[in-house]
Amino acid sequence: MKAAWYSTKGPARDVLQVGELPTPTPAPGEVLIRVRASGVNPSDTKGRSGNGAMAFPQIVPNQDGAGEIVAVGSPELEGRIGERVWFYESQLGRWNGSAAEYTTLPAHKAVRLPDGASFEEGACLGIPAMTAYRCVFADGSVTGKTVFVSGGAGAVGRYAIQFAKHGGARVIASVGNDEAAASAKAAGADLVLNRHTNDLPARVAAFTGDPKGRGVDRFVEVAFGANLELIGKTLAPNGVVATYASDAVPEPTIPFWPMVFLDATIRFVLVYVMSAEAHAEAAAGISAALEAGQLTHQIGRVLTLDDIVAAHESVERGDLGKTVIMLG
Repeated sequence: MKAAWYSTKGPARDVLQVGELPTPTPAPGEVLIRVRASGVNPSDTKGRSGNGAMAFPQIVPNQDGAGEIVAVGSPELEGRIGERVWFYESQLGRWNGSAAEYTTLPAHKAVRLPDGASFEEGACLGIPAMTAYRCVFADGSVTGKTVFVSGGAGAVGRYAIQFAKHGGARVIASVGNDEAAASAKAAGADLVLNRHTNDLPARVAAFTGDPKGRGVDRFVEVAFGANLELIGKTLAPNGVVATYASDAVPEPTIPFWPMVFLDATIRFVLVYVMSAEAHAEAAAGISAALEAGQLTHQIGRVLTLDDIVAAHESVERGDLGKTVIMLG
C-alpha cells in the first residue's frame, strides 16, 4: 500500500517520506479500512516533532480519517464489510495511522458515516469533534446557559459552538481576526469578539446582563493559562472551565481563592485518555448530529498523500480549517 511514514522524529520536511509499506491485517476485534481521507491534527504534528523515543521503528502519522471497511478480523464483524465510516485514534498506541491507503483499528473506533456526509467531512471529525463534545457536555446539559468558546474558528472551537447551540445555549466566541470571526459566526455563535481589539469582560457583561459581569456558565478553553484573567472576571458561580490546551502558558498559576469562592470546576479534557464511556457518548452524539444535518465542517487545505509535508506544515502554521489528505 502507499503510505507516508517517519522513522525518526523531527521537522516534517526532514523526516516524512512516502512509499510502499505492507498492507496491515486486522486482528480479532479489528477492522481494515480503505482510507479515502486522512485528517491532520496538531497532536499529529507534535507527536512527529516532539521529544522522546520512537514508540515503533516507523510510524504512519495521523489519528483521524474516513473510508470503507474492506475486511475484518472477527466473524461477528463481517456484517460491517462495505460500511462507510469515520474513525478516530488510528495511531494511538499503534504504528499505522491514517496517512496510508489502508489502516487497521479496533472496530468500535470506526463509526458509521451517513450517506449524506463526504469522506472529507468525515476526516474532519475524530479528535476535534470528540474534544468539543466532551468539553460542552461533560458537566451536564447546557440548555439555557451561556457558553464561552475561546478560539471559535479552530477545529475544536467551531464544533463546540455548534454542539452548544444545538444543546440550547447562548454562545460567545473569541477569535483573532475577521476571517475567523466570519467562521465562528457561520457556526452559530451569538456574539463573536476579537480578542485583540474588544474589551472582552465589558462585552461579556453587556451580553449576559449579569450586574457583576459574571455571566459565563461554561468555558470551552483552548488557551487556559493566557485566559485565566478573563475567566476570573466573567465565570459565574458554580461555573465550569473545560480546557484542552494551554500552549502560550504551559504552566499556568491558578488563582486558587477566587476559584474557590466561585465553587468553580476546572475540567481537563484529553480525548486520548478519556474513558470508554466518554468516547462512546461523544461518538454517539456526533453521529446523531450528523444524521440530523446539524454539523457544518471547516475544511482547510485538501492535498494528496504526496503532499504530506505541506499538510503537516499547514497545521503547524495554524491555517484556518482542518487540513485533509485525500487518498482516492
